[in-house]
Amino acid sequence: MIVVLGSASMDLTTYVAVAPALGETVMGREFRTVPGGKGANQAIAAARAGGSVAMIGAVGDDSFGEPVRRTLAESGVDVAGLRTVPGPTGTAHIVVDDDGGNSIVVVPSANATITGTEEGDAERIAAADFLLLQLEAPMAAAIAGAEVARANGTKVVLTPAPTQDLPDALLSNVDIIVPNEHEARALSGVDDLDKTIEWLLDRVPVAVVTLGEQGCLYAARGEEQVRVPAFAVTAVDTTAAGDTFVGALAVALGEAKPVVEALTWASAAAALAVQRPGASSSMPERAEIEALVAGEEEGRR
Repeated sequence: MIVVLGSASMDLTTYVAVAPALGETVMGREFRTVPGGKGANQAIAAARAGGSVAMIGAVGDDSFGEPVRRTLAESGVDVAGLRTVPGPTGTAHIVVDDDGGNSIVVVPSANATITGTEEGDAERIAAADFLLLQLEAPMAAAIAGAEVARANGTKVVLTPAPTQDLPDALLSNVDIIVPNEHEARALSGVDDLDKTIEWLLDRVPVAVVTLGEQGCLYAARGEEQVRVPAFAVTAVDTTAAGDTFVGALAVALGEAKPVVEALTWASAAAALAVQRPGASSSMPERAEIEALVAGEEEGRR
């Protein structure tokens, strides 16, 4: 069982040839409205990868709230812990260029009301194998969820994004941290990846750093580092690639897959996601992940 505590939002995405510079106006070729938010993205990714998933969070009572809730439910996520609060649902305003790169402005709105655990949340977390956390909701919620998880033997997986200072009250209860390379370096304050890994392992037992086209790096205290290459694909939209990776990784670890196999599985899920536009709309089903992994293994023989 996987519980996700975090943001649920609506992504407002514009596709352009080249992203505008400050003060510049450019013409877009397409606009899409797709449910997202880092918490909801991870929940959907994990559910589609075959996990049993529950979501804790909040949406507003506006026109965006119901489609976000419906998308989660239709993806197989238990939404009993997803509250509806007065006011607007969170939004992410995204610009995607022809290289698949993006820039994002997040407006928390309803997500800002998640300031701790509420009735039923502790029971959901205690019953889970993994609790997935991100930082688009208030830090107080992440700390509260992590404390409940630690008290009940639930492993905590933290995606430290958007990047911000991480208090000891959170890090002391984190089992696995999964930043991308830029987030990892921003947290540590150093450019050298090896020193960044050392900084992370001084604070958490396991770090998985995603490196884009260079794959991902697994590091754990007292163990040899493991690097897994990325799948060679052409990116259309990298939005939620990291969330797809984390959701699929939690499923793989929950199934007790060995580290290399789990990382390969998660990388395959992310590789499939970046070839499609949108966040939640891009996330693959389990059969697709298995087919890509099997094809890659066959190609290496």
